[in-house]
Amino acid sequence: MSEENVVLVTGGSRGIGRAIAREFADAGAYVVINYRQRGEAAEATLGEIEARGGRGEICRFDVTDRALTEREIGGIISRLGRIDVLVNNAGVTADNLFLMMPARDWDLVIDTALGGFFNVTKPVLRHMARKKSGVVVSIASVAGLVANRGQTNYSAAKAGIIAASRSLATEVARFGIRVNVVAPGLVETEMIAHAPVEMIKGFIPMGRIGQPEEVARVVRFLCSPAASYITGQVISVNGGMA
Repeated sequence: MSEENVVLVTGGSRGIGRAIAREFADAGAYVVINYRQRGEAAEATLGEIEARGGRGEICRFDVTDRALTEREIGGIISRLGRIDVLVNNAGVTADNLFLMMPARDWDLVIDTALGGFFNVTKPVLRHMARKKSGVVVSIASVAGLVANRGQTNYSAAKAGIIAASRSLATEVARFGIRVNVVAPGLVETEMIAHAPVEMIKGFIPMGRIGQPEEVARVVRFLCSPAASYITGQVISVNGGMA
């Protein structure tokens, strides 16, 4: 294993996660693409990276399973010797009005995004603290910053990630670790397949949907030496929505 950066991207098989994995690979990082179910999509993402001259691997684990997640992260560190950058991207939606929301949909969204943040970040941070360096970027959402009807579970999870990251940044700065958040707005992914896109575009000052690559470039910047004095911040990538 060379001294190239090792980047772990959770939920890295598609959408914003796929774009982030490609962005880091294009910059010369070795990318570990985590996925839960869609092995074909993860393989396709790795195939794209390798076709562009990049390097990486796929790693299957469910971020809601704490014990499994810790074991798999330990395996990554043992095998590759390091994790330099963690991108917490795994998340799901289960939209509904709060009074009609099944408890399972509340739990699913919270456990994946916010529980996953804890389950993945803690073992990675133990490693980063020992080597006195590292960067964590978590993907939140404009829904964690402004009211969004029908997404109380998603908003709660993403707002929780924002608050947790700000507090965590103050705890680990002394170890040379930076922690930031990127909050995308409406982005062209499978997640918005059934959203009223044309109506929502009317609320976006730039008048268009974002592209996954526009989010990925901001994530990579926050992990680069150019952002070495930035921590505890939330960067919105939403065309001016908030």
